[in-house]
Formats: sequence, C-alpha cells, structure tokens
Amino acid sequence: LPHSALLPALLGYRSRGWKEECSLLHLLLKEGPCHSNPCHNNGECQLLPNRGDVFVEYVCKCPAGYAGTHCQKSCAVLLGMEGRAIADAQLSASSVYYGFLGLQRWGPELARLNNNGIVNAWTSSNYDKNPWIQVNLLRKMRLTGILTQGARRAGWAEYVHTFKVAHSLDGRVFVFYRDENQDRDKVFPGNTNNDGMKSNVFNPPITAQYIRIYPVMCHRACTLRFELVGCELNGCSEPLGMKSRLISDQQITASSIYKTWGIDGFTWYPHYARLDKTGKTNAWTALNNDQSEWLQIFQGNYDNTSHKKNVFEVPFYARFVRILPVAWHNRITLRMELLGCDE
Repeated sequence: LPHSALLPALLGYRSRGWKEECSLLHLLLKEGPCHSNPCHNNGECQLLPNRGDVFVEYVCKCPAGYAGTHCQKSCAVLLGMEGRAIADAQLSASSVYYGFLGLQRWGPELARLNNNGIVNAWTSSNYDKNPWIQVNLLRKMRLTGILTQGARRAGWAEYVHTFKVAHSLDGRVFVFYRDENQDRDKVFPGNTNNDGMKSNVFNPPITAQYIRIYPVMCHRACTLRFELVGCELNGCSEPLGMKSRLISDQQITASSIYKTWGIDGFTWYPHYARLDKTGKTNAWTALNNDQSEWLQIFQGNYDNTSHKKNVFEVPFYARFVRILPVAWHNRITLRMELLGCDE
C-alpha cells in the first residue's frame, strides 16, 4: 500500500481523501508518535532510535503502579505475604532471634503484614551486624511498592526505622535500589511504632525474582512485618470478579454438585466457589471424586484456608474457563479467583 493508504489502515481510520491522508502522514512524521502522548496514567512516551523506518517507534515509561504497552493496566496487587500466596519456604533471613529461653523463634516466615499472635514477626539476631530478610518470588515480577509494620515483643514496641532494598534475578548478585539518576543507595523511611503501616513506592519499579530488605536503623530490635506490591511482568494479574461478584452466579457451572446428607439446605453450589467465601457451605464440592484427563497439572492447596497462586506463563484468551481437579484431600472442594485483564 502507498503511505497515504497504509497509515489510515494501521490506525483504524476509514478511507479519506488522499490529500487529507497525506496531511495526516506528514503530521505524524513531523511531530512524532509522542506528540499526542499515547501513554495513559501519566506515562512518559519515549522515542526509540530511528532505524530508517517510515514510522518512528516508541515505548511508554510507566509510573509506579501501572504497566502495559500504554500504561493502561494497574500494577498494585498485594503479592501474597499477608494472603500467604507467598509460601513460608520462599522466605529466608540472615539470622533469627530466639526468645524466652530459646523457645520463641522469630523467623522470616512470620514477617507477614498484620500477622497476629505472641510471636508474630521476623526479628534478626542481636549479633547480626548486617541483617536482611529475603523473598523468592519464584519468577521475575514487577514490584512497585512495599508496606511495612513493626511488632511488640515482651511488651516493648520494636520496628525498623529506616531500611534499604536490594533485588536480584538469580539470587546470587544483588543490586541495591536507587532513585533514578542517583548515585547512592535509596534509604527508605520505615515505621515509627509497632502497629502502624508505612507504605513506600518504587519509582522506577523493580523487575526481580529475589527481594531483600536490609534494616538500617531499628528501634530496640530489627523486627518486621511487610507486604510487597506489584504485578506479573505483563501487568495482567487483576482479580476478575469471583470474590467481588463481578462474575455472577449464573456464569458459574460445574459437572456435578454435592449435597451433605442429601439435604437441599446443605448444597455446595458452583457459585459458592468464591475466594474467601465464609459460612457453613462456603465452597463448591463435586458429587463424585472422579479424575479427568489433564493437559497440564498445577499445584493446588495443602490446607483449607491458604491461597495458592498459579500463573499461566503463557497467558491465554478465553471466554470459558474450566478447572478439572486431578488430586484432592477427602472431597473435591474449591474456592477460587481468576486473574487477568481486559485487552
């Protein structure tokens, strides 16, 4: 196609007069694709080096909290410290404090935001001069922020007053986070008490599999609870509506339904399969424990309360999604949420 026809075709315009089309092409080549800023949510349009093509390419540099080709997708999902999508085995630390005659272990697996109990946070050893706590996210992810809390130990408030963040792609080589165009490591402000929550934003965002938090100044002891904020690299990991009920009851079907003792009032309907649903009948249960063929098997849950997150490394487009249980404990029972985005 000649340029006067190619440009409208690419941009989705209907055919116009050739003079108008040539004028539009001239404007685009003169002003560039960033002239009207195609990036959403205050994203910054940046031109790529011109390779001699007719059309100049660009990328959108997204602010913290957004992702996608045009910064159109939110990237502010809680990654799973509090919700336990991040498993205990993914957490490690340089040291651990043992209290009350060595019987209380303040381990990294306890460093979950809003964690409760007498022993409810991570505390480093008193002898650790360079303490850190680490999260292995199991895959590269985009991180846009962190939430931190202290805790109370033996009646005394303890918290991290300031800290640094380091990140890694392989778990061996770590780089400390720095603000853009700065030549020194960023020192983040932390907490001022044991209960309050402090939020910090990574701008620019971090792309990493491993995240380490290095306390710099601590009150009484380096005691920490925290949550990581971000999204999958493709920015397409928003809850689609099982828990929030944007997905209606009528949209949810199943191969069979189980009734406890055959009583209608104790029916485990498909639309009960909503994440975190409560009540006496609070999930979907199948009538029979039957296997079906499965193309790819995802790891499921190991208890009845924790969340287990599985990621489709190659996302798929679909109108209908069917879950086929392969293995189960006692009965096939499920609550779930789907993650994705509008294209």
